Amino acid sequence: MKLLVTGASGFLGKYVVAEALRRGHQVSAVIRATTNEQSLSWSNHPAVELVCLDLRHQNGITEAVRGMDAVIHLAATKAGDFDTQFAGTVTLTENLLKALVEAQVWRLVAISTFSVFDYLHIPANEIINEESPIDRDPSQRDAYARTKLIQEDTIRNFAHHQGGQVTILRPGVVYGRDNLWNARLGARLGNNLWIHIRTPGEIPLTYVENCAKAIVAAAECEQAIGETLNLVDDNLPSQKTYLQQLIMRMSSQPRTIPINWTVMRVLANTVWQGNRWLFKGKLKLPGILVPARLDARFKPFRYSNSKVKQILNWTPKYSLETALDRSCGDVALLEVSDDMNSTLSFSPD
Repeated sequence: MKLLVTGASGFLGKYVVAEALRRGHQVSAVIRATTNEQSLSWSNHPAVELVCLDLRHQNGITEAVRGMDAVIHLAATKAGDFDTQFAGTVTLTENLLKALVEAQVWRLVAISTFSVFDYLHIPANEIINEESPIDRDPSQRDAYARTKLIQEDTIRNFAHHQGGQVTILRPGVVYGRDNLWNARLGARLGNNLWIHIRTPGEIPLTYVENCAKAIVAAAECEQAIGETLNLVDDNLPSQKTYLQQLIMRMSSQPRTIPINWTVMRVLANTVWQGNRWLFKGKLKLPGILVPARLDARFKPFRYSNSKVKQILNWTPKYSLETALDRSCGDVALLEVSDDMNSTLSFSPD
């Protein structure tokens, strides 16, 4: 297949490109002009074409997607204010979809997020699956959740009104080398200081190599067309288990201030209500003091991956222990074969 991958130089995108190459696909990897091509270990692979585009602008997108069999859309902006993230997530998606229509390319695998669920109103300890409600009133959620919800609606409109053959994948917390200490563990107070909010729930982890395999499999799978699939690994750990496994392998770790989830939730609700009544909601509170945001990160839930396994015939290759060993070790993480049947081994980080 000829695949165009947006966000190819990002943390997950590097692995998706490498997995697509390993499976014998031709890849047009969309990067920005400012990307250091030497940092992309597959940049000289004979089946890769690097395409420099800023998807926030329409110039060149139609030409890039023309002739593709499918597009894997990873590009999004996770930092900055709402307007910045809107431009870097929603606007660029609108530009891409317009180009797909112009180029008559209909197959799209779009990467969303677990952030879209309505965690505030889902009872604790429920199983989060594809039938779980998404947030229809996200005004108190962060900019990332709000823009990803809009992006999902935009992509579904492409499917419903333009005939797009769409698969939406929602990975959980994607982890791997240099991306191990995540927001489900706590809130950063400084460079090396975190509030560790202790919660008994599972962490919806997906190891980056497992995740990349599922994403490429979705592009290959006709059964996945029209589906929205949650993507997490097997045997998900509790926060405590993940931390124990991680600390065993870390040479250094952040300093933490521990606080119990129940105590934190009472504190957040008290501060939130006080802000509403005393200050008319005008005080800008840290995210962990906004109940809708706090619940999205720390409310205890369980998670299912049965549907994605059934549709894609996918099984996570790497367990938590093996994934952490690979992430903390010096192994070459990926192998792909070039057209001359020789093997290129490299780590994408």
